[in-house]
Amino acid sequence: MLMLWGQSPAQPKKILIVDDHVPMRKLIADALGQASDYQIREARNGQEALDVLKQDSFDLVISDVMMPGMGGMELLNHIRAVQSAIPVIMVTAHPATDLTVSAMKNGAVDFLPKPFDIDELTFKVGLYLKEKAFLDETEKRRKDTVLDLKARTEELSLRSYIYDAIESGADDTDRVFEHIVDLALKVVEGDCCLLAFFDDASKEFYPKVFSGNHDRTVVEATVKKLKDLLNEVVERKEALLIHSETRSEIAPSLICAPLLIRGYVFGVLCVRKKQYREAFTQKDLHYILSLTKRASLNIENKMLYESIYSNLLNTFKSLVTSIQTRDSYTEEHSFRMCQRAVEVARAMQCADDQIESLKIAGWLHDVGKIAIPDIVLMKPGKLTDEEYAIIKTHPDIGVQIIRHVILFEREVTIIQHHHERWDGRGYPNGIAGEQIPFESRILAVTDTFDAMTNNRPYRNALSVEVAIEELKKNKWTQFDGNVVDAFLTTL
Repeated sequence: MLMLWGQSPAQPKKILIVDDHVPMRKLIADALGQASDYQIREARNGQEALDVLKQDSFDLVISDVMMPGMGGMELLNHIRAVQSAIPVIMVTAHPATDLTVSAMKNGAVDFLPKPFDIDELTFKVGLYLKEKAFLDETEKRRKDTVLDLKARTEELSLRSYIYDAIESGADDTDRVFEHIVDLALKVVEGDCCLLAFFDDASKEFYPKVFSGNHDRTVVEATVKKLKDLLNEVVERKEALLIHSETRSEIAPSLICAPLLIRGYVFGVLCVRKKQYREAFTQKDLHYILSLTKRASLNIENKMLYESIYSNLLNTFKSLVTSIQTRDSYTEEHSFRMCQRAVEVARAMQCADDQIESLKIAGWLHDVGKIAIPDIVLMKPGKLTDEEYAIIKTHPDIGVQIIRHVILFEREVTIIQHHHERWDGRGYPNGIAGEQIPFESRILAVTDTFDAMTNNRPYRNALSVEVAIEELKKNKWTQFDGNVVDAFLTTL
């Protein structure tokens, strides 16, 4: 037989012959031995065959039906439980239609009556062995496909987990870096992890977050030892996978990956594998790269958002300050009201995002007054109905000023409705009760209290005691009573 280099010889097929009649077993064994290179085993009855099957695997079984002890039909049932894929050929000297049907139903591939043509038997043995080989190969490919699909699914699931974990991480920038380190350790089963910032001006690395059982001195010493590797990561802007074979101080392996914003390396993430574990693989490297790329994008987006957000807020605060040049009360009032609104929100256990929105809305709630004429805004006496109607436009004017800023969408709604009343007699829309945004109801109380307790062009300040009584008197008419109660606990 011609065999190519590297090709393994085909393993002989193994056949089990089960028959209580020794001459019949020998006849079948000799015939099969002449037809091909089969490995033949023999058994005298079903129980003996079952014992053999439990110890070894076979490619085909030829069994008599009528045998002492365990017969062929009972053996067939056991074979289906032990090695269900084995083709079984049944032979008998007493063929009957119902017996044939029963054998086929129980999984026999063929049923031959004695005496049978030995050539027919060898032909069918070869046929069923080829069929089994084909099915085995098909099943192997199916299992390989399933394993490949499982591996791909696991990889996609882990990448998805990385993305979701980064996106749903802490908003605080320092916590973001801690989250990246914790996530890196989980994803690749690391022992310790270091995130170091890179200063391009000094070409130095500064440890930001370290996870492991070491103090800062050890961490700084580690950074010095790894500086050549860190510099290589910065220069190449690519990750490195290093094993102990090339760097003896690294055991068993280390991944160093860059954190980049717009092509500039601002940090390096280093993860070391747990000792006495297998070294990092290329798959581990890809996972860390997925993490650092996603984290870098998330940090860039946060920085961009915070920059835009801060610039916009400062712009609108400048507008409030410009009102102060005409009415000094407005900016000071906005600052005081903002502080009180935050205290009430905390007393009512509001979420952090609600409190942040209240801060902004508190600062900007009167920005619309920039369009109110001085003759009305600064009038020392009582306003006429026409003048009061002009004053009442300031929430809508404020909305018009900031409504195009998507970042302040929530704050726009709060500002628009901070002069609504619980009984629906407020402005600008006359909505009532819980139709009024919750944060607007808080501003309504703090705005009114601050206005009552400070001097205005048209009247002097009321005492705190009188202002408190006014708030209590207007619970559930002008104000949300629950907000008033919470406000009073903050005084």
